[in-house]
Amino acid sequence: MSAPTKQDVLLQTDFPDLELYASGKVRDVYRCDNEHLLFVATDRISAFDYVLATGIPNKGRVLTQLSIFWFDYLKDVTANHMVSADVDNFPCHLDPYKGVLRGRSMLVVKADMFPVECVVRGYLSGSGWKEYQKTGAVCGIELPKGLRESDKLPEPIFTPATKATTGHDENISFHDMTRIVGQPLSEELRDLSLEIYNKAADYALSRGIIIADTKFEFGRTGAGVILGDEVLTPDSSRFWPAEAYQPGKGQESFDKQYVRDYLEQIQWNKQPPAPALTAEVAERTSQKYLMAYRQLTGKELSA
Repeated sequence: MSAPTKQDVLLQTDFPDLELYASGKVRDVYRCDNEHLLFVATDRISAFDYVLATGIPNKGRVLTQLSIFWFDYLKDVTANHMVSADVDNFPCHLDPYKGVLRGRSMLVVKADMFPVECVVRGYLSGSGWKEYQKTGAVCGIELPKGLRESDKLPEPIFTPATKATTGHDENISFHDMTRIVGQPLSEELRDLSLEIYNKAADYALSRGIIIADTKFEFGRTGAGVILGDEVLTPDSSRFWPAEAYQPGKGQESFDKQYVRDYLEQIQWNKQPPAPALTAEVAERTSQKYLMAYRQLTGKELSA
């Protein structure tokens, strides 16, 4: 049997010789040994809590290679879980799968991940905007009166959330977070998240992209706290083109909002089975992901 080769759209991974460690909406994670995991980003896309029947060309490669870019850019701020993204440096038992893994996978150190999402918001959007309209606050943080949708906040705020294996993550207060992981660690993760966001947001703005909000995942190894999973991608962040920014309404974006808008347009009832996307919607979504990658890195996506 010939070895698997790169696929333009990868919906499912099939590595029968490897132990599947976890499978999410986008990533499949395999155990390499007791200390290392293999992260593989597929081209699956989810909306309204369901994985759709259609994949987005190159999406997994964008998520992986953009994360690699940010891990390197932020290495002076925080350690991360990546060991290598070069398949030629992967353990030899992964050699039969190089064709599929190239460009969309990372060998990472296994970490004990903390059960909270570390969300930073620099602008008022999404669930934060909805909560602000009702209470004037976001995750217990009082905000100035009279803010509009998509307004820039006086300063970025840390608004943690609980991780959900299905459905939406649930926003919680910082006090609730301290009950889950303790006060000292909560303060450390808050301060680190804000530092990462501020450095990344300043850089992105210099490249014409506003990072409205984003979420980070952290864990612990013998070396201490590390940044894990993906980081500052169109799946984990709201990216807005700075030149089109107009507060007071929802913004044009580089993320999957285009897909959500399409699903609203066809009046999907948000119940399974999730519908397929048209070829045009899938391709236009792919172009948005690729544009974000090019604009942030200044490079074309590698094969």
